Amino acid sequence: MSEQTFQPEHFINRELSWLEFNARVLEEAEDAANPLLERVKFLSIFSSNLDEFFMVRVSGLREQAFGDGAPQDYTPDGVRPVAQLQRICKRTQELVAAQYRCWNESVLPQLAAEEIRLLKVEELNDEQRALLNKFFHERAFPILTPMAVDPSHPSPHYHNRGLYLAAMLERRRGLGPKQLFAVVQVPQVLPRLVPVGQGGLQHFILLEEAVSSWLPELFGGFAVLTWTTFRITRDSDIELLEQESDDMLRLIEDRLKTRQHGEAVRLEVAADADEELSRLIIDEEYIRDNSPEGYSEVYRIPGPLDLTAMTELTRLPERDALRDPPFSPASPRGIRRRGDDLFATIARRDILLHHPYDTFDSVVDFVSRAANDPKVLAIKQTLYRTSGDSPVTRALIQAAENGKHVTALVELKARFDEANNVSWARQLERAGVHVVFGFLDLKTHCKLSLVVRQEGGNLRRYVHLGTGNYNPTTALLYTDLGLFTASEDICTDASALFNLLTGYSQGHQWRKLVVAPTDLQRRTVQLIEEQTELAESGKPSRIFAKLNALVDHRVIEALYRASQAGVPIDIVDRGVCCLRPGLPGISETIRVRSIVDRFLEHSRIYVFGPDADAKVYLSSADWMPRNFYRRVEVMFPIESPELKDRVLHEILPAYLLDNVKTRILQPDGAYLHAQPAPGEAPYRCQERLLAIRPTTASGGDSRAQGVAGQETNGRFAHEERVAQF
Repeated sequence: MSEQTFQPEHFINRELSWLEFNARVLEEAEDAANPLLERVKFLSIFSSNLDEFFMVRVSGLREQAFGDGAPQDYTPDGVRPVAQLQRICKRTQELVAAQYRCWNESVLPQLAAEEIRLLKVEELNDEQRALLNKFFHERAFPILTPMAVDPSHPSPHYHNRGLYLAAMLERRRGLGPKQLFAVVQVPQVLPRLVPVGQGGLQHFILLEEAVSSWLPELFGGFAVLTWTTFRITRDSDIELLEQESDDMLRLIEDRLKTRQHGEAVRLEVAADADEELSRLIIDEEYIRDNSPEGYSEVYRIPGPLDLTAMTELTRLPERDALRDPPFSPASPRGIRRRGDDLFATIARRDILLHHPYDTFDSVVDFVSRAANDPKVLAIKQTLYRTSGDSPVTRALIQAAENGKHVTALVELKARFDEANNVSWARQLERAGVHVVFGFLDLKTHCKLSLVVRQEGGNLRRYVHLGTGNYNPTTALLYTDLGLFTASEDICTDASALFNLLTGYSQGHQWRKLVVAPTDLQRRTVQLIEEQTELAESGKPSRIFAKLNALVDHRVIEALYRASQAGVPIDIVDRGVCCLRPGLPGISETIRVRSIVDRFLEHSRIYVFGPDADAKVYLSSADWMPRNFYRRVEVMFPIESPELKDRVLHEILPAYLLDNVKTRILQPDGAYLHAQPAPGEAPYRCQERLLAIRPTTASGGDSRAQGVAGQETNGRFAHEERVAQF
C-alpha cells in the first residue's frame, strides 16, 4: 500500500488535548456519585495539574510566540504558538469557571451539611475569635512581614505559586505617604486552614482571611481601603541541554535557585479585587491582560485561590464515610509469603506485579534483602522519583555500608523532584554508593534494579523492571506493572544498560530490551507495521496500547496506515492524545478510551498481534518524542505464557470493558462518557481489579485512598505535593 501524507487536520493539538484531560479530572470532582472528600481531592488535583501546565507548557509557548524560543518537537496539527495561547486561554477560563461553580455551588454546601465549614471572620462567635486571636499572635504574627511598596521600598519578588495579600492603605498618623500599596506573603509554613472548631467541630478559617483581619495591626498607623489575594505562576522549566558544567549536581542546584525568578506566565487574583489594585500587580509583572494578541494571562477567581490547599480536608480524622473505602494490597501471585527466599522464587519463575493491587513491599524487599544478603555482591539501581523517606534508597545505603558494590543512577533532572534527588544523591555518596547522574542531554527515565549474587561457583543476576517509580507512596496511588526475572537474556541486557549509563559503553546487541533513544521509536513503528502487513495479507492482526500520552506523529501515522489496512486498534490513553480516531478512510478501526478513576492510570502496556501470537511488552515510555529521543527508556517483553495470559485475559479486558469511568475520544477531539448499554451491568475496571486480588494480603490496612493525578505531568508527583496526573 502506498504511504499517505496525512494533513494537519488529522491531528489533535497537544496542549488542547491536555486541557481536555484535566477537564476529565474536573468531571470526577463534579460527579456526585464520588465520595465528598474524593471530590475535594479531584478539585485539588485539577489545580495542581494546571499549575504545572502553566509553568512548563504555557511558558514554552510564550517563549515561542513572543521571544526567541523554538519548539522542541514538530507539531503536525500546524497550530501556531499565538493561536495555541489564545485557545488555551479561552478553554482554561471555561474550566476554571466550572471548577469554582463545582466548589461554590456543590462541594462547599455539602461540606457544610457534613459540619465541615469554612467560615468568614464575621461569622465567628466570641470563642472562635479568641481561638483565632491566640493562633494569630502566637503562630502567625511573628512570621508575617508587612512590605510597603514605594520608591524607598522596591516591589518584592513574588515567589512562584506563593499566596499574597495586596492592600491599598491610607495613612492616618505617623510616617509614610498618604496612600500606600503594600503586600504580605501568606506563610507556607502555616496551615492554610486554621482550625476554629470547638468540641471537636471541624470548622476552619482560611489563613488569608485571618491575616486580612489583622492588616491594620500589621500596618500600624494606616487604614485599609481595599485588599485582595493574588498568586503568580512563573516559568519554571529548567533547561540544561546547552549548559556546560563539570558538576551536574552543582548545576542543578544553581538552576533550582532560578526557578522562583522566572517570568510571570499567569496571575490569579480574587474576582472581587479592586481594579486599580489589580492593575498595579499586572503592570509590575508585565502580565498580558486583554492583549493585542487576543488573550489574557489574568484569571479572576471567585473563591479561594489555589485549591490544592484543600487536600488538608481530605485528611480529616473520623471521616471515612466521605472517602473511598480503604484497601490492603495483596502479596503478588508467585510469592507465597514474606520470609520466603525471594531470589529462589524468582529463579524458578518470572513474577508479574500489578500495583497498587499487588503490594510494593515485594520490590522494597528485593532491594533490602539484597542489601543484607551475604551472597549478594553488587546492586545497581535507577532512581527517578523517590519518596521523602525512601526505603529503597535507605537499603542502598545499608548495602554500601555492608561492603557491597552499589551503583545508583540518580536522575537529577526529574522535573519538580530535583531538590529531593539532589538530597538523596548527597546522602548516597556519603555512604559510599557510587552515584552517577546519567547524561546531561538525556533524562534516565527507565525503572531498573539489578542484583548480582554468588550462588555456588557461579554468579547469578536478578532484575526488577517496572513502568513506575521506586516510590512506595505513589505505588499505593498509581497503577503500574513490574517484572521480577532471572532471564539470562534480560539480565545481560540490564548489565549492558547500566554500563551504558555509567560509562558510555556501547555496541551491545540487545537481546530482549528495547532501549531509547537508540531503538525504541524504530522498533515501535516496526511492530505496528508488522500488524499492517498481516492485515494486508488477510491474516488476523491486532494492536493494543495502554499509555499516558500519544503524541509522536510518526507513530500516529503508522497507526493510521495500520487502520487503513484494517488492523483493529484499541488505545487506552489516560492523558494527551494527538490521534483522531474514527476518521473515514484514515482511522476507522481505531478506538481511543481514557480512564480517570480512583487510582492514577500510569502503566504502559503494548500488545502486537492476536491472542495466540501476541507480543506483549511493558515499558517506562509513552509514545512521545521526548520518550523516544530525549530519555533513556526501556520496553521489555513478557514471555512467560502464564504472565502473558494474565495480561491478555485479566488486565486488558478490564480496561476495555469499563463503562463507568471511561471516556471515549471522538473524531473532533471531544470525549464522551461511556454508559452501560440497555440491560448491561456497570463495569468499573479498577473495582474489578481490586476484587480479583489474591486473597493473601500483605498485612496491615494501607488506608490507601488513591488519586487520579504528574506526569503531570503530573505531571502526574510524589507524596509531599498533591499527586498529579
